[in-house]
This record gives sequence, structure tokens and C-alpha cells, in this order.
Amino acid sequence: MSSGNDCKPQTLTKPALGEEEAMELVDRVFGLKVSWIGPLPSYDDQNFHVRVSRNKGAAEGADEYVLKITNSADSQEPELIEVQTRAMMFLSTEGFPSATPYLTKDGNIMALESGGAGPGHRKHMVRLLTYLPGVPVAKIAANAQILYQVGKLAAGLDKALSEKFHHPSVKSLHRGQFIWNLANVPLLDQYIYALGQNKYREVVEQVIEQFKGKVIPKLSSFRACINHGDLNDHNILVDSSSASPEDPQYRVSGILDFGDMSYGYYVFEVAIAIMYMMIESPDPLGVGGHVLAGFESVVPLSAEERGALFLLVSGRFAQSLVIAAHTALLYPENKEYLMITAKTGWRHLMTLFELGQEAVEKRWFETAAAY
Repeated sequence: MSSGNDCKPQTLTKPALGEEEAMELVDRVFGLKVSWIGPLPSYDDQNFHVRVSRNKGAAEGADEYVLKITNSADSQEPELIEVQTRAMMFLSTEGFPSATPYLTKDGNIMALESGGAGPGHRKHMVRLLTYLPGVPVAKIAANAQILYQVGKLAAGLDKALSEKFHHPSVKSLHRGQFIWNLANVPLLDQYIYALGQNKYREVVEQVIEQFKGKVIPKLSSFRACINHGDLNDHNILVDSSSASPEDPQYRVSGILDFGDMSYGYYVFEVAIAIMYMMIESPDPLGVGGHVLAGFESVVPLSAEERGALFLLVSGRFAQSLVIAAHTALLYPENKEYLMITAKTGWRHLMTLFELGQEAVEKRWFETAAAY
């Protein structure tokens, strides 16, 4: 869900290629003939699900891909996209269900192409990624078992990236003013106007002030790592590994969208995962303990990190809700997708603040302790 490296969410940068244009692009850049194409939802990039017809004698391999056309703002940072793509390739070799790129005709992992409607034919970075099977967590009734798996995945992914992933451009993940980095909740001050004047805005203002006072001074005591940064309920795919419909057992079958990768802290990742797993849950407050238990089975949190969890989860709600409101003003035609979180997000954030940190943490920590 990134919006450029600058703190300002970019305007009018979302690609708008037609299906014919996208098919021609796959043929010209990757040398593959598209037999079927369909749009996939996206925040500020453009994605297509494509099937390609195999040539006789062609090497066996995936024949379904995601054509990912990056927005023109992020496309100006090829180093960053390169690192994100190399990280996906690295994770795949480490056994994580991550997509990998199909190489261009020139043998590259991506290509800069112009196209789409709009002034001046903006240039967009284009990649063709393997299509991962499964359904998004948002589409299932998430139980304790999959919530634990999501927490475990979040910790394992960050740990692998932070301890074993090396690339000459990895420094580009230090994205100081990146609006989606959880350290940058105070930057929301600039976009809060999009909420208008109401009770929601008052709560967000409280979150920002408490974040400045209680989280920012403690950042230096948290353990740093590389964050995926967007393990939301649409970016984690699962499939059912049991025949029992009464007690389905799920496994993670895909991790999507590495566009928000940046240097952060382990506790950021678990907070982001908790927040997004709450969105569709019938028992949102019960989610945190299961995700936390899974995370701590790989990376146990310190007392300082645990103490910041409530405000970090609240901070991510604030980021998601404020930036969505701001971006929906810029792209009214994409409002339905942009406001997915808002459908339940406001209710969850208000509930967190009505109950207060002590009561919410008690529930989370008791659930986690039961493991």
C-alpha cells in the first residue's frame, strides 16, 4: 500500500493500462502470449492476472502470472524495487511462499515502460511475477490456528531478511519519511484534514499525541530489522490443509506485495499483523493474543516492546484510516478499494480507545501466555 518514498502520498501516479495494452506489454517485454487476462485490485499500482499459452517444447513452469505495473512515483526508485524483488526471490529460496519474477527477454527482473492514459506517457516499472495459489485471509473465518501461523510467519520473515538477506542496494530500505513506516505516525498531522471534524478525528489526534510522547522516545530500545510492512489480510494467502469443514486447518500459501518494505523494528511487524487480522474478525480483540503467541514463538518481545504494542496497533489503524481518506479524495474512482479497512477499522479503533491500554493488553497477554 505504498505511496512513494516521500512523506507526501503521491498524486495521479496510478497506472491505467487497458487490457489490450497489458497483453501487448507481456508479449513485447517478456515474450509470452497471453491467453486470458483479468484485473486485480490494487492500492496505487496496477495488477493483472494473466494466463499464458505455452509453446510446444517450452520448459515446464507456471503458466499463470501477475503483471505488476508500479505507479510512476515509485517507478522513479529502481533500486528500491530491485531490492524488494530480490528479497522476494531470497525468501522463496528460504522456503517462504513468495512470488518470483519471470525474466524479461533481456534477462532482467523488471523493465521501465511508458504507457497508459494521462499526460506525458509516464514511465512505469513492469514485472511479471508467479501467481500464488490460495485465498486471502480476509475471505476466510480466521481461527486461532491461522492467526498463530500469521504471527509466526511475520517473525520468521523479518528474521530471515534481517539476518541473511544481502544486496548492494539494501540501504535503500532506509526510507526516512516513508508515510507507511510505523515510526512515521506523527506525519499523519499533514493529512488529518481529510477526516473532517468529528469524533473519529479526535481519537486519531489522541493516538498521534500519545505516539509522540510514549513510542517515539522508546524507538532506540526496540530491536531493529527489515519489515515487510504490509502483512494485511489481503496480502496473505492461505489454503485449507484439512478435510474437516467444522475445524479447518489452514496453511499460508502466499505472501504478496513487498512495496512497503523498509527498515523498522520487530515489534512493528507484529503490531501491523495484529491490526490487519482484526479488520474482518468477529472477535477483533481476541486476535492479538494468538498473533502475538505465534510471533513470540520465533522472536520473543522485550518488556519495552510489549509495552508499546497497544499504541503501535492503534497507530497503524490511524495510518490506514487517515491515508485512505486522503487518497480517496485524490482517486474517487478507487474509493471502494481504498476504504476497505474503514468499513470496520473505525469501530475497532474506537473500541480500543474506549477499553483502554490496560484492559486490551491484559486480554492479549493472557491469550499469548496460554500457549
